[in-house]
Amino acid sequence: MAKIKITLKKSLIGKPESQRKTVASLGLKKTNSTVEHEDTPQIRGQVAKVSHLVTVEEK
Repeated sequence: MAKIKITLKKSLIGKPESQRKTVASLGLKKTNSTVEHEDTPQIRGQVAKVSHLVTVEEK
C-alpha cells in the first residue's frame, strides 16, 4: 500500500479541541513535524478534517 507524508504547517493555537485531537492522533506534535502513514481511508479522513493545517505528500 502507498504511504503518505503529513506535515503540520500551521499552529494549533486557537483551534477547536476536536482538531487538536485529530492532529495528535496523526502523531503530529509541533509545527513542521512530519509523520508517515499508510494511505488508508481512515487516515485520509483525518487529514481532510485538518487539511487547512497540514500538507500531504504522496510517497
